[in-house]
Formats: sequence, C-alpha cells, structure tokens
Amino acid sequence: MCGILTAIGNHNKKTFEKALCKLSHRGPDAFGIWKEKDVLMGHTRLAIIDLDARANQPMVDERYALVFNGEIYNFEELKKEYSLTCKTTSDTEVLIKLYEKLGHAMLLKLNGMFAFCLYDRLKEELFMARDRFGKKPLYFSQSKGLIVSSEIKAILELLGTMPAMNQQGVQSYFAFQSTLPPHTFYEGIHKLEAGMYATFSKGTFTCKRYYEVGAKALLHVSEKEALEKIEALLLDAVQKRLVGDVEVASLLSGGIDSSLVSAIYTKVSGKKINTFSIGYDEHLHYDELTQAKEASVHIGSQHHELRINKKTYIDAIENTLSHLDEPMGDTACMPTYLLSQMVHEQGIKVCLSGEGSDEIFLGYDNYFEMAKYYQMHSELSAPSKMLLKNYLERNPNWSRNWESLRRISSDEHPFYSGGETFTKRQFDALCGVETKDVRTRVAIDKNSFLWMSTIDFKIWVAEVLMSKIDRMSMAHSLELRAPFLDYRLVEYCLALPPALRAGDTNKYLLKQIAKKYIPLSIIERKKKGFSSPFIEWLYAEYGDEILKLMVHVSHHSGLFDPTFVTFLYHEGKEGRFKQHVWSLYLFCRWYNQFYL
Repeated sequence: MCGILTAIGNHNKKTFEKALCKLSHRGPDAFGIWKEKDVLMGHTRLAIIDLDARANQPMVDERYALVFNGEIYNFEELKKEYSLTCKTTSDTEVLIKLYEKLGHAMLLKLNGMFAFCLYDRLKEELFMARDRFGKKPLYFSQSKGLIVSSEIKAILELLGTMPAMNQQGVQSYFAFQSTLPPHTFYEGIHKLEAGMYATFSKGTFTCKRYYEVGAKALLHVSEKEALEKIEALLLDAVQKRLVGDVEVASLLSGGIDSSLVSAIYTKVSGKKINTFSIGYDEHLHYDELTQAKEASVHIGSQHHELRINKKTYIDAIENTLSHLDEPMGDTACMPTYLLSQMVHEQGIKVCLSGEGSDEIFLGYDNYFEMAKYYQMHSELSAPSKMLLKNYLERNPNWSRNWESLRRISSDEHPFYSGGETFTKRQFDALCGVETKDVRTRVAIDKNSFLWMSTIDFKIWVAEVLMSKIDRMSMAHSLELRAPFLDYRLVEYCLALPPALRAGDTNKYLLKQIAKKYIPLSIIERKKKGFSSPFIEWLYAEYGDEILKLMVHVSHHSGLFDPTFVTFLYHEGKEGRFKQHVWSLYLFCRWYNQFYL
C-alpha cells in the first residue's frame, strides 16, 4: 500500500517533492522520484511484498516506468501463467511484465486492489487505472498539464491555488455522503471511477470502462451448488489476502462478517491471529466489545480492545477531515481512524475487514423494505399511480416513506444506495431553490435486488466505504483488505437467482456457511453496523455552536436557507434526521476552514 504521484508538463521538481511528502503517511518505508523530460513520477512505499529495496518505486526498466498503489493477490499465478521473468519477487514488477504481454487487457487478469500510473517511455503515453470496486483512489487534474495522485492534497500543492468549489460535487455529497466520479468538491480536480482506465498521450486524455459490476448472465444453480461454490470462493479469497512478507491481523466487531473472516483466517493459517475491536465508554447500546470478545474466544485469537470517550471521538473529527481532503458523511470514519491508529501502534501493517458482505448477501434490512416498494410498483396500474401521485402532492412531508411512494408513482427507482441522505426535495429546501437531481434515471427492472446491489457498489461501496477505509487506515500506514470484495465472489453472488440470493432472511446464504465456523449466537444477532454515538456526542460537545456555524456558513456562502438549517438542527436534537445534520455540519466545518 502506498502513495503515488505523477505530473506531466512544466512542473518544478522541488514543488513536486513537497507535494509527494503530503503522501508520506501512506508509505513511510521508502520515498522515490523519477524524472524524464517533462514527466515526474513519485512514490511513498509501505513495504509488504518483497521488502528489499529492489522493489521500491518508481520501478523503471528500458521502456516503462510505474508507480503503483495496492496489492495484486494473484501475481504469483500470473507470473507462472504468462511465463514472466522478473528480477524481484514483488507484484509491482509483474504489472510491468504483464502490460508488455497484454496491454490494457491485463486489467481483467488482476485480482486485487490497485491504482497505478504506467508510463511508456517510447510512445510517451501514460496509462492509469483504478480497480473494479474502487478500493484504491485515483484523482487527476488537467489544470496544469496532467497531475495524478492518490490524494487531493498532493494535487493542491502542485496547483498552488485553491480551486473554486464544484457545485455538482456538493450536490452528490449531500445526496450520497460522498462526491461521485468524475466530480470532487474542487473545480478541475476529478476522480477516476471504479472499473475504469485512462490514457494521456500528446495532450489528449481518454477515459474508458473495462469492468461493469453486476453484468454477468443469471446463473441457474441449486442452493447446494451455490453454497459449495460461495464457501470455496470465500476460503480462497481469505487465503489470497494473506499474501505478503508481514503479519496480517483482522478487525473484529462481533458481527457475522468480521467474525467469519477471522474464523476462516484462523482455519486456513492454523495460527493464533491478532484481532482488534473498538467500543465506547457511554451510550453502550452502540458498543460491541462483549460480542467481539465472544468471537475472539471462539476462534482463539490474541484480542485487543480500544474503548473511546467523547473527547477522543470529537478530537478525531479534525484529523479525519484533514486526511479525507473533502467532507465524507460516513460517521464510521472516526472509529475506523482510531482503530487503525491502535493497530499501527501494535506494529501491524495489514488487516482483514468484513466490508462488502452486506451488498452481495443482502445484509441490510433496507433492501427488503425497498423490495416492498418495487413489488407495489409492479402491481399498481397507471391510473392508480396517478392517483397516488396526486395524493402525495397534496399531502407532502419529509419522510423517507413519502419519497419512496412518490418515486414509484413516477416510475422512478425508490432505491439509490444505502447511503442516500438528502432527497432532491430535501436538498431543494436546504438550498431554498430548485436544484438539478444528481440521481441517474434508469428503467425499473424485475430484478430489484440486483439493481440495489449494483447501485450500492457504484456509489456506497466505491465512493463511501472504500474511500473511508483507504483514507482512515492509510492515515496510519495500515492496509485493509476485504475478502468479501474478491471480484470472483461478487460476480458469482450477484448472478444468482434473486429468490435464492434473498432467501427468507438477510444474509441467508452466508448464514448457512457461517454455521460451520462461528456460534449461532453471533450468526443470529441483530445487525448493528459500525455505528457510534456520533450525534449524541456532537450535541453534547458543541450544543448551539453547531447551529451558529451552519447559519454562519449559510449567510456568507449563500448556499443554504437558514430557516431550513435551523429546522434540521432542532430535529437532530430530538434524534431525527441525524445523518442530515451530520453531513451538513461536516460540510460547514470544511467550508468555513477552506473558503471563509
């Protein structure tokens, strides 16, 4: 895991070096810069595979120069399959050799998480790519030649000025808790979408998609066949994510996902693993340390616990905003940041985590609630939809139920990712003006569960979950690996018949497999998610200062209606619209710092 930076054009090497230093937290083990003509490539390394200096980057041969962030889990298999002759034992060199053989098509052969820039010195062409599910970030700007980086802060350093704010990025943040590609909060700074690559040659930038999630044809298999295949894929996914020359630990919340990953890791490795959990010293209904301890006792791990208080949580907000570069509404950022810090302090560089399970095994209750709206849509006649639409327009309210009914009466998808926060109507009220909807208009298909999973992969997984765990873990030079996001497992599960995948409870298929590895008490426990007392602690710490800040930003920016801002603040006090208040507060805190 590393930080990468590439600049093509008239860039000062000293400024480039200063920009690269902004990424040193991502890779403290080595620092390298390569320059040829008007091309600068830089790398900060977190050494995990082939710890020798020969595997440092930029890696340069007679024709190619490469800076790479991530891990290729099947690099040894690729080396054998394509008879690649390498001087190192690193996955980095395999990327260069594989590109020589296959060109852009090499991307479909990679099993891993990656973002890289590969420069062809002969053709003077740059090739850059981001992995299928956006586990690794890749930002770029064409404001001064071309700049590509793992994080926005390095691009800002090279630009030397603060760009104007991107309104479309702002709208997508309020809708989905994160900006959506190609937009960021900054005009002229973009992010490459998951499953895409780009080339830059002779001043021309071209972007193409190489992977589409959920595009595999529907399978016709029995439940027994599905369970056997899923278990085999999951075992192999965990095994592959143990690759490297350093110790691998596991995050453990006490829920089914992390408990199963930790149990499988223990089984396939045959050793006593290190597990890590976080809890809270008040609002104990959010705390899962007891459940995590139960799981750790069952698998026999060396368990480490972190219990945090309000001050620790509040102090972490500023640090997380700094590492994110732009606001992100996921309230799990602070716990992930603090837990990653604890793991780092134990001298560990790599951890397994349970992200991705909910999206492929339908773990959220909301999926099944939404399925009822899809069923209603299929059963309602056109006249009935019109009657419903007229009734809703006469009786508006701010509830999610009202919005879902409005959408199906208008033949719109009721679901646009599990992280959806402000609806268009709510955002219009916040801004005090009519805004453009950032949601994509797509015809409703019969396979509603497939739509919900794929849109969650595009928005929630790629731009919220993966961005969160990358920035919060890499803030402490820690690499997080998610076995459930092995593309082979994702493809297989999303191609299963909807009824089989849904079963009669959330995570139906996964629970059948988990019975072999972890206790029923863990499997049948009601899902909590990685939740925290974020709104309780926010109001306890800042009180009316929250409202003062939000109204201050509203007046000085002209972005928001102070009346609706005040309404949201008081709703948050009563425990309603908590995510709305949090997203708005974070934005105002960021905007006040960078634009006021």
